Amino acid sequence: MAKKSWIVKQKKEPKYSTRKYNRCPVCGRARAYLTKFGLCRICFKKFALEGYIPGVKKASW
Repeated sequence: MAKKSWIVKQKKEPKYSTRKYNRCPVCGRARAYLTKFGLCRICFKKFALEGYIPGVKKASW
C-alpha cells in the first residue's frame, strides 16, 4: 500500500508534463503498472482470478 501523501501528490497536476507517472487506482502502487488495464500487477491478478476483468483467464498448458 502506497503512502497517502504519494497518492495525493500524484493526483495533483505536475509543473511539467514529463513528470506525470501512472499509479494503480486501487492500491496506489507506482511500479509494475499495466497500462492496458490501468492496474498494478498485484491488483490485476486479484481481479482476474475473481473474474472482474472480462476476457482474461489463467494460462495453463
